Parts: sequence; C-alpha cells; structure tokens
Amino acid sequence: MSTRAEDAAARVSLWKGRAVSISILSGGLTNENYLVECDGRRYVMRLPGQSTELLSIDRANEVFNTKAAATTGIGPQVLEHVAGADVMVLEFIPGTTMSARALQSDRMAARMAQSFHRLHAAPRFLQDFDMFRLVEEYLRIVDEHGVTIPSDYREWLPRVAAIERAVSVAALPQAPCHNDLLCENFIDDGTALRIVDYELSGNNDPCFDLGNTAQEAEFDQDMRAALCRAYFGTVDRRQLARMNLFALMSDVGWTLWGAIQARISAVDYDFHGYYTGRWERALEVLRSDRPQRWMDEAAQPSN
Repeated sequence: MSTRAEDAAARVSLWKGRAVSISILSGGLTNENYLVECDGRRYVMRLPGQSTELLSIDRANEVFNTKAAATTGIGPQVLEHVAGADVMVLEFIPGTTMSARALQSDRMAARMAQSFHRLHAAPRFLQDFDMFRLVEEYLRIVDEHGVTIPSDYREWLPRVAAIERAVSVAALPQAPCHNDLLCENFIDDGTALRIVDYELSGNNDPCFDLGNTAQEAEFDQDMRAALCRAYFGTVDRRQLARMNLFALMSDVGWTLWGAIQARISAVDYDFHGYYTGRWERALEVLRSDRPQRWMDEAAQPSN
C-alpha cells in the first residue's frame, strides 16, 4: 500500500483511532481509488491523480456535484471530504460493475434511462460542461505543454464547429449530467443502475449523456434507438441524431484527454493506445456520410 494512501487514511475522522484495512480498487485511469474496511463496514477512499488540473478537472466541482447526485439515490453518498487534501470518502456500493456487453439490451437501456432521468433531475451542479469548449481548452494545454496529438486532428476542427451548430438547433435545457459514462461507472445494486465518478460532471444538454454512454457501451443504431425511446418515450429523430453527434464528439474530445494523460499520468496504462484508438474510431465516422446526415436531421425544424 502506498504511503500516500496511508497518509490520506490517517486524516479521515470517520475511522480515527480504529484499525483499518486498505486495498487498491482497480479500474481508475485518473485517480487512486481504495477500498477501506473498518469495523465490518466498507468505504471507498478517492485520491486525485497527478496533475489532473491539466485535464480541466475541478475538485471543488467534483465534491459539490457528487453530493448533489447522491440526493437522487443514483450517485454514492459523500461520507467525508478532507478539506485541503481532496480526499473523498464515499459510500461503497455493493453490486455488479457493468461492461459494454452487460449493457447491450433493451432492458438495460430502459434501466439506464431511468437512472438518467433521476440524475438529470438532481439539484443544479456547480459548474457547466461543454465538450466543444473543453476541446478548445485541451488544445491550449496541448500547445502549452508540447503534448503529442494525431497529426491530422486540427484539420477536422471546421467539421467540429459545424457539429456544434447542428446540435444547438434543438438543444435541450441544461441539466446535471455526468459526461464521462464509462461502462464501469455504472454499478447494478440490484434495484437501480447507480452511477459513480463525477470528476467531469457539470450542467449540460442531457443528450450528451445519452450519446456518450452509447459510444462507451458500443451501441449500434438499434441500441441507440432503444435508449432514445426509453429516455424520450419515442424515437425522436432529431434527438437521436444529436445523440449520434455527441457520441462522435466523445471520441473527438477524449482523444485529447488521452493524449494529455499519456504525457502526465503516473498510472500504468497504455494511454497512447487509448487516444489513437479513439481517434481512429472518430475518423472512421468523420470520413463517412453519417455526420452530415445526422447534422441535417438534428437541424430539422420541429413538426
């Protein structure tokens, strides 16, 4: 166990003076997550990763939003936050961690939609999230820190601007959104699909969450339509098109996230393979006729 984890645990008042067992929780690509056991209870202790401010992660925003999401019963309870150390102690959610394969059914799409409805009705989050502005911020960080990105990335920025214009036509009112819906951030507690990890959360168009999770769960068009139907009550063609465009933007934006991580992260993970894979998948779509078709559908006037 790292000295950092032991030092962090020593600052937590929740179990002060009692014996604790600390073990690493796998899966985190940005932070250090630990399972802490004390007097028969389990907790999650979360420590921020190295230089994560370069990923535009605001820890005050994360704590505020995690607490807000917890009021819906979808996010985990924040049991303690150690001010000045950015140590969060969270409710341990017993259940099954999801995967792309586990989420690919109409039944799971309906359960995801139920969780999204609850999350999107949370008290307003502290800050807003906009993937288009985040791309601009990441590119600034790339230039300042000499981060290597795909050589043709900037050639596609005019298309990114066109996508932003298209998704703005039928924009939904902002709501508290997660914005980083890796399949592993869903935990099935037997009753609901709980959602964890709010470091990139912010008020956003709810359709971004739908498109982002569709991309992370590798949904085909039938599954994307099922998620759209479950959330909106019908397959809304404009919102489905917007979901598809936001799914594409997930790859476009997280390509830069991965490139920055490859430069700064101390986590033992192939971030180069991550961001090149993301960009290759984005390019396969960008070079097709699909984005233009989706932009046309997204920009259609309502009936």
